[in-house]
Amino acid sequence: MKNTSLWVAALAVGLTLTANGQQAPGSITPQMLQQIKQAYQNTPADKAIRNAIGNNDINKLAVNGENRNNFDTYFSHKVNSKGITNQKSSGRCWLFTGLNVLRAEAIDKYEMGDFQFSQNYSFFWDQLEKANLFLQGIIDTRLKPMDDKMVEWLFKNPIGDGGQFTGVSDILTKYGVVPAEVMAETYSSENTSKISNLIGLKLKEFGLQLRELATVKGTTTEVLEKEKTKMLGTVYRMLVISLGEPPATFIWTRKDATGNPVETKEYTPLSFYNEYIGHDLKNDYVMLMNDPSREYYKLYEIDYDRHAYDGKNWTYVNLPIEDIKQMAIASIKDSTMMYFSCDVGKFFDRERGLLDVNYYDYGSLMGTTFGMDKKQRIQTFSSGSSHAMTLMAVDLDINGQPKKWMVENSWGPGANAGHLIMTDKWFDEYMFRLVIDKKYITDKVKEVMKQQPVRLPAWDPMFAEEN
Repeated sequence: MKNTSLWVAALAVGLTLTANGQQAPGSITPQMLQQIKQAYQNTPADKAIRNAIGNNDINKLAVNGENRNNFDTYFSHKVNSKGITNQKSSGRCWLFTGLNVLRAEAIDKYEMGDFQFSQNYSFFWDQLEKANLFLQGIIDTRLKPMDDKMVEWLFKNPIGDGGQFTGVSDILTKYGVVPAEVMAETYSSENTSKISNLIGLKLKEFGLQLRELATVKGTTTEVLEKEKTKMLGTVYRMLVISLGEPPATFIWTRKDATGNPVETKEYTPLSFYNEYIGHDLKNDYVMLMNDPSREYYKLYEIDYDRHAYDGKNWTYVNLPIEDIKQMAIASIKDSTMMYFSCDVGKFFDRERGLLDVNYYDYGSLMGTTFGMDKKQRIQTFSSGSSHAMTLMAVDLDINGQPKKWMVENSWGPGANAGHLIMTDKWFDEYMFRLVIDKKYITDKVKEVMKQQPVRLPAWDPMFAEEN
């Protein structure tokens, strides 16, 4: 023990000396280190905690025993789940969530049994459109230096499997949809990291080639666009050999809830979209955000945050959490599910499918407190939306106030039959986005939507893709 202490002190001295042998200002000095070390007294309690944490999962040790048994799964208002989907090892939660909201409506409208839209079909076109968005962005910024903030952001984010609701509206309204069995999942669609990384690597190479070509005298925009089309041909081939080729037409038989055939027709993906979805996804829905780090009752737009070059930038209304709850409850009472996103990894017991800010007591275990509020966590990059799911239930008390919420997840069967339950307090702290049908928004939100949106940069840390 004595030798270790001497070594630590000598190391501290060696690390904090400047070139002339003086102590560097702001560094840990030997005297300071002795004060710091007093925080750990090596008492019997300290030893017990150290031994426990050194040999166990911190979450298991931090479980609040008083809270663990209070796990009521009853919900006063609930939209019936239409079956749990599984995004497997992919970042397509945004796509699964959007399609799950829409398939619930289709199943109810046509009284079908088990039914899914093809996630693979929509993902194929999403990847091609994102590739074009990147390459066109490179063409648009070709005269800017490589260290320009926008150019740097483009090369850092050429493509990815994550996204948000604008991807659902951009892709579905342009390319339509097909039933799951018409374009089934492949290994690469369920395990997206490798093919996405390979396409991203190729796109960065193409980006450099386009920038170099743009420096050649006489190169016009038309020449660059023609070269971009060739490049997209390479991306298309990579997508086909990993995901399959999307159908232009198909024949499909709709069946009722008991599995009996009802109607057989030939469709195009767009005609199928018009018949089984029919919404104007770009205008019928509103994205609501609870971001206390920015002014409420304001309309915001994130620059370049869309899935297609001709798509719509992500635009949202920033609101207090209570306003969002009011509209969410109205939607659930009317049997309408919603696209919902949150910071799912916080205070999450995956084995029980429970999200509860009081479930883990990290402070007592570590002998300290963790006191940042939601605004401070956002400002310090400690929290942000990471996962999208389908909001479909709320439990109200006798005064109509929410006690807890339920979402339909896309991680396959598990606790609560693949659903997650969150307390209302967790909803306050870690819910970020809700996409809701316009018919449920308040008059106040309608007025906010008339504003000229405040444009935020593409690299704003609050707007990473959900996966």
